Amino acid sequence: SWDKVSPTITTQFSSYGSGRFGHPDQDRAISIREGALLQTFPKDYDFGEEIKTVEVSRHIGNAVPPKLGLVIGKQIVNHIRKNYV
Repeated sequence: SWDKVSPTITTQFSSYGSGRFGHPDQDRAISIREGALLQTFPKDYDFGEEIKTVEVSRHIGNAVPPKLGLVIGKQIVNHIRKNYV
């Protein structure tokens, strides 16, 4: 369903056989790009042409979502500035 939270993206998200990564409207697994978007990678993020699909899937599944990393990074910087600078 489009209005529910996505399951955690893992390294096998592009395989329908994994059981929990079906597209909400279509009878198929989510695509590599859709998985990347769910992980908050920018829409135009380039994973490189020479990387195999399974490797891209692994990169996406193992990644800390970029927007989460940004929020955590900002909090660390704010903490350091507030307490040590």
